[in-house]
Amino acid sequence: MSFGMGTKGYPAVCMTHHAASKFCEWLSFQTGHYYRLPTEAEWEYACRAGTTTIYHFGDDPAQLGEYDVYDPEQKRTGYEKVGTKKPNPWGLYDMHGNVIEWCLDLHEKVSYRSWKSAGEPVEAPYVAGVKLYSHVARGGSWYDKADLCRSAARTYSNPEWKVLDLYLVKSYWYLTDALWLGFRFVRPTEIPSTEDIYFMWNSSGIEDKGGRP
Repeated sequence: MSFGMGTKGYPAVCMTHHAASKFCEWLSFQTGHYYRLPTEAEWEYACRAGTTTIYHFGDDPAQLGEYDVYDPEQKRTGYEKVGTKKPNPWGLYDMHGNVIEWCLDLHEKVSYRSWKSAGEPVEAPYVAGVKLYSHVARGGSWYDKADLCRSAARTYSNPEWKVLDLYLVKSYWYLTDALWLGFRFVRPTEIPSTEDIYFMWNSSGIEDKGGRP
C-alpha cells in the first residue's frame, strides 16, 4: 500500500507490527541470517549515533530539513525516497523523519532512567509481551513537525491507525490510516535461543486461531 506516494525506492508503509515482524521472519529464512525489529533502546542508540543532543546533528531544528523529510508547515505532501537526505554520524539515513518505525517493545510510560538500580543501567532494556496494543514506534515522519522528530520522541500504536479498514474483521496485515508508519530491521551479532527468536517474531498480539486480533 502506497496511496500513490511511490513504491520503488520508497519506504514501505501501513504495515502492522505483525506484518513487519513476519517480514523479518521471511527474510531470515530466505537469507539464513536472523533478522528482527529493533528494540526501542537499540533504535534510539542507532539514531543518536553517540550524540547526546536533541537530534543526531545538534539542537537546532532549523537544520532538520537537511537530514530528514518532515512537515514544518503541516502541508503533509507525502514521503520521499529513502536515503535522499544526509545520514547520521554512523551512516544511517532517515532516522528523524520520512516515516516513523516499529520497535519490538510494548509501550510503557516509563523512561530508561527509571529502570536503573543503584545508579547502574539495565543491560539491553526491552519491554517484552504479547499484546495487540500498544507497540512503540520511533522517529518522526513526513506527517510531523520537528518536535516529534527528536531522538527521544516516542509514538505508540492505537486502533485509530486502521479506522478506514471496512472489513468486519479488520486486517492484521495492514493499517489503512498509518501512511506515515514504516519499519527497519536489525541483524543481531548474537543469535538468541530458538524460543526467543520465535517469541520476537510472534509478539504482536495476534491469536493463533484464524490469525485474528
